[in-house]
Amino acid sequence: MNFFHVFFILNLILIFANCQNIPDSRFEQTGVLVNEKIYFFGGILQNTSHNNEVWYLDFSKSFNITSPSWHKDVELPIKYDFGTSCGSRIDNFTVFLIGGRMSPINYSSSGLVFNSKISQWSILNATGFNSSFASRIAIQSIIDDYGKIFIFGGRTQGQSIWFNDMNVLDITTMTWTTLFQPQDITKSVEYAAVLSNNQIIYIGGRINSGKSLIDMNNIRIFDTKSFSWSIKNASGDNISARLGHSAVLTQNGDIIIYGGAENSTASATTFVSSPQVIPLIAILNTNTWIWSNPNISQTNAPPSLAFHSSVLYKKLFDCCIW
Repeated sequence: MNFFHVFFILNLILIFANCQNIPDSRFEQTGVLVNEKIYFFGGILQNTSHNNEVWYLDFSKSFNITSPSWHKDVELPIKYDFGTSCGSRIDNFTVFLIGGRMSPINYSSSGLVFNSKISQWSILNATGFNSSFASRIAIQSIIDDYGKIFIFGGRTQGQSIWFNDMNVLDITTMTWTTLFQPQDITKSVEYAAVLSNNQIIYIGGRINSGKSLIDMNNIRIFDTKSFSWSIKNASGDNISARLGHSAVLTQNGDIIIYGGAENSTASATTFVSSPQVIPLIAILNTNTWIWSNPNISQTNAPPSLAFHSSVLYKKLFDCCIW
């Protein structure tokens, strides 16, 4: 893995997209890779206004990395933030948006469906829908190769109710299942998750109704075949606990995490006053479960980010809107 190459792409897209002011800076948006395009949905703008914008970068066409060509797609039918999205691996053009803050609030739907081929929105209708997802936030969805979307934990708006359930949406049958979970599975939010070899790896986040952060050496794993949990104890370099960070899985099985906030009471709006996480970028080897802190030049380095979006496109770690 060429870490300078990865960081260079991340850095330039961040800085120059901001200079162009297209799109406006934002946080709590959700992002997803669909074929050669990276889509970003909704989010909260710097003036704290919610929005329904949809933007994408098209990697099938060459562009100047210092001035990437942004494209605006059809808007969401609602204003949307702090939810989760994933793209179908079956048809490679359908995107599912689940949970999140919606304005106006739409309690009749479990989410939204976006057809990226024809730029069309529809309501997600799933049998057995868990109604708490009409207002559940601070979650991340993972989709496997068989069309099953897995969503763990989260909380309601206002942090009044926290969850430790695993929910599964089968997009081939449009059926929703809420799995029974052992009581020792801690309720958590604002974690990062990736799928590797039929196992969802959960890293970091907040627990205990927001009073503490999860140790980065405490790696929780959910097996998507046996529907069972296990724990891996990581070691290596010291990685500070965090929330609101992102993670991507590389082709060789490494997990790259980026950013986040160190204060357990931090939110996207109070992140600027939160101590910066150390290190900003860390790598977890999933063969040895050892953390490492890569030696990356800080020349032209972007600021620390939290509640952002990151997507791995081939070997490019693209973390473009914040």
